[in-house]
Amino acid sequence: MAIYSGKLTLTSHGNRVTYHDITEQVKEHVMNSKIKEGICVVASPHTTCSVIFEELSYDKNYYGYEYLQLDLNNILDKLIPRCTTEGQYYHPGPNHIKVGLEDFKGKISPEAYTMLNTDAHLKSTLLGTSETFVIEGGELQVGLVGNIYFIDWDQIRKRDRTCLIKVIGE
Repeated sequence: MAIYSGKLTLTSHGNRVTYHDITEQVKEHVMNSKIKEGICVVASPHTTCSVIFEELSYDKNYYGYEYLQLDLNNILDKLIPRCTTEGQYYHPGPNHIKVGLEDFKGKISPEAYTMLNTDAHLKSTLLGTSETFVIEGGELQVGLVGNIYFIDWDQIRKRDRTCLIKVIGE
C-alpha cells in the first residue's frame, strides 16, 4: 500500500465567503501519487472551512459565485446569520477572547473582533471539513459535473488557508 500527501495553499477574500474550485488541483495530486486504485481524502485543518462535493453551476453572479453557491449561502444565512457583534452568539466568550489575545500573543487572533466568526464555525460543523473520493484506474471518480470546493466561511479578513490531500492505495 502506498500513501501520498499533498497540500494546497488557498487565499481567501475576506469580507465574503470564499469558494475555491480545487477539482483540477486534486486530480493533479492523484496523478502525481501514481496510485491506481484507492481513495483520496481532501480535508481542511481549519475549524471555519469546509470541503464539499457539488455540481458545477455554470451561471455566476458578478462576484463570481456560482448559483448553487448563492443558494447554499442564502439557506445557511437564514439558518446561521453572520456574526456581527459580541453577544449575538454565546461564542466567543470572555475566556476564549482572553486566550486568543493573551495566550497566543496575536498569532491566531490579533484583535478581538477577529473572533466574531461563530457563524463560520457553525457552518463548517454543519457541512463538514472533508470529503473522500474513490480512485479507479488512476482517475478520481467525480463524474462529469462533480467538482470539489474548499470553502472559507470566515469573512473577517483575507488570509491563506491550507487544504490537505491524502491519497492511499496501490
